[in-house]
Amino acid sequence: MLTTMAMAAVFCLGADEVATQFMPSGITPKVGGYMPVRAVMGTKADGVKKAPEGLSAAKYGKIKFGEKSWVFILDEPEGKPAKLFVDSNNDGDLTNDPETKWTGAKNGQFTMHSGNCKVDLGDGKIGSVNLYRFDPKDAQRAALKETVLFYNDFGYELTLELDGKKFTTFTGPEAKTPLWIDRDGNKNRSSKYEMVTLGKPFNFTGTTYVLSREGEKFKLAKADKELPKMELAPDLRVGKKAIPFTMDGLDGNKVDFPKGYAGKLVLVDFWATWCGPCIAEIPNVKKAYSDWNGKGFDVLGISFDNEGEKEKVEEFLKKKDLTWKQIYEGKGWKTTLGEKYDVTAIPFVLLVDGDTGEILATSKELRGPGLSEFIGKQLEKKKKPAAE
Repeated sequence: MLTTMAMAAVFCLGADEVATQFMPSGITPKVGGYMPVRAVMGTKADGVKKAPEGLSAAKYGKIKFGEKSWVFILDEPEGKPAKLFVDSNNDGDLTNDPETKWTGAKNGQFTMHSGNCKVDLGDGKIGSVNLYRFDPKDAQRAALKETVLFYNDFGYELTLELDGKKFTTFTGPEAKTPLWIDRDGNKNRSSKYEMVTLGKPFNFTGTTYVLSREGEKFKLAKADKELPKMELAPDLRVGKKAIPFTMDGLDGNKVDFPKGYAGKLVLVDFWATWCGPCIAEIPNVKKAYSDWNGKGFDVLGISFDNEGEKEKVEEFLKKKDLTWKQIYEGKGWKTTLGEKYDVTAIPFVLLVDGDTGEILATSKELRGPGLSEFIGKQLEKKKKPAAE
């Protein structure tokens, strides 16, 4: 159901039904991730008419999507492989369903289980569900001791026509998260410039629309109030130009990017003192800086730390002996450059040629112990045209 505000925004100039295709599996990477649901288990076999033979440590729970649910049994006998049974056809008989994959993987002293099952959604639709369970002996996850986590891998492919141009997007069975529309076709997801929320107006192409849903039917209508056309997300792929800026550095001096790095390659590193993966990358960045600073390589840090944490950042930099330039605004995720560069997760890094502003590499190539070697090769490439 649409909210009152959303309903008011819809002007029914021939609302069109959106072309919808059911996807039995593979939706998870299409929507950009998953939201696990907890299935709490107990000892009561509610809904079970017939159980597999030989169970010795059975617990019972339910997989639920909306108003639909399917009973499962998890048998975890001590010293023996665990088995998961799902009432896929929802008839109460857990002996006549497709086998559920359920395997354990050792992680130190604990074993984590994961698997996949199929559930009958009705109307001839069979959906794939992924499940996992942390080791019930893991004290750090005591709250999940009696829990199996699951998420749908089934959903819908939608085709929308916006101002005569067709776009494809994907959604799960309940569409609780915004839908991604790849406006520029570069396959890079932007949570700021390319997301559509059901029931809320959006303008990606020049006309303001509202996308709504009733059950499994989606409808697209024009809104009665026009919104400004949203600008496109910055294109930060290799070969494109980085966005220039001038900002005050943490030391009080101006940072003019990329002009201030003429003749160099600069690693632009969006990070924060609270970011574990960022901190884990520091040794790699320090090695590259030590190996190549003074030979045409530099680093520029852009802090995502919060307001009032300037001293904390300075102490952290001193403790870690990080001597390259830093920009700190104290705005957290609202950092000016984070907004400008559409940064939604850190660490986020780019390697930029200070002469041309061209992006030479992104996070994919700029993380891990091979960073210094990679920088060396890029510096060698930069020198060759001048030598020739």
